[in-house]
Amino acid sequence: MNYDTSLRIGTHEIALDAPTYFIADIAANHDGDLERAKDLIWKSKEAGADCAKFQHFVAGKIVSKVGFEGQKGQVSHQAKWKKSVVEVYDQYHTRRDWTDELIETCRKADIHFMTTPYDIEAVDMFRDLVPAFKIGSGDITFHEEVEHIAKVGKPVLLATGAADMKDVEDATALILRHNRQLCLMQCNTNYTGSLENFKYVNLRVLLTFAARWPGMVLGFSDHTPGHSAVLGAVALGARVVEKHFTDDNSREGPDHSFALNPVTWRAMVDATRELEAALGDGVKRIEANETETVVIQRRALRVKSDLAAGTTISANDLEALRPCPAGAVSPDALARVLGKKLSVSKDAGKELLWTDLA
Repeated sequence: MNYDTSLRIGTHEIALDAPTYFIADIAANHDGDLERAKDLIWKSKEAGADCAKFQHFVAGKIVSKVGFEGQKGQVSHQAKWKKSVVEVYDQYHTRRDWTDELIETCRKADIHFMTTPYDIEAVDMFRDLVPAFKIGSGDITFHEEVEHIAKVGKPVLLATGAADMKDVEDATALILRHNRQLCLMQCNTNYTGSLENFKYVNLRVLLTFAARWPGMVLGFSDHTPGHSAVLGAVALGARVVEKHFTDDNSREGPDHSFALNPVTWRAMVDATRELEAALGDGVKRIEANETETVVIQRRALRVKSDLAAGTTISANDLEALRPCPAGAVSPDALARVLGKKLSVSKDAGKELLWTDLA
């Protein structure tokens, strides 16, 4: 196995038996304002995030003006944008001269700082400043950048939205050639926030990943409303969850509408912690909080009438009634007691104990 089954991101261990690691993707929701970006860091921490993540790109190195202007109008979630694609990317990018203040704010807030770099220069700029790198779904076939990130040696979180299995296998093989620390993240990259998108999230892909790469750390990058899909992903083995974060879903901007806010983010984290507690270890047992109910809900074999010591027990002497105290004979052991003799007398209604049999 040429990959790790657990990762360490800063102070957190990421593994199947560890708590889910939550990444608040602030992304463009700072709206081009440094003070707002810093405020969102604090708010994401208060809402329960483990990591505040940004996206570092510059318009000219991620989108083509000629390419987008050559299309017949803007499509998908970009259709609602009032400005051109290039203008929006330029307006909402995370300024690189903010870096020191963003990192210092994360340090004060006790939350990890991370980024998704969209060019080689950004990778090199942040290689010593982040505990891990996220690769966005759109760059899964940008192998030059994928390989460059893998060679840094930090844990890599690879989103797989709008990709087929060959795309995933190719990028995964490329990363693992240089780096054992990989988290593979199922993702659906439709950013419209439509309820219809739940039909396309395809959480069972996590099971496909687990079968293809047994024990690999898995994650989920989500853009659906609320946190139903997140709970499903965690139940299927995801231990890294990324969602967009804002403080106001009504703000104008490319990512606000489908992001979680402090209230809904906290609800997601709390619900996930409840789910993690509920998942258990898979061993079927009488649990510690059932020791009393197992007595009052189960039946014991009880004598119907007074029986003297030395009586040979027949089926007509017994009935199965609750409760079943410790040491009592369970109804599923009826065949084992028939024909046995009582070593003590029994009053009507009393449970038959194994110690009562000669």
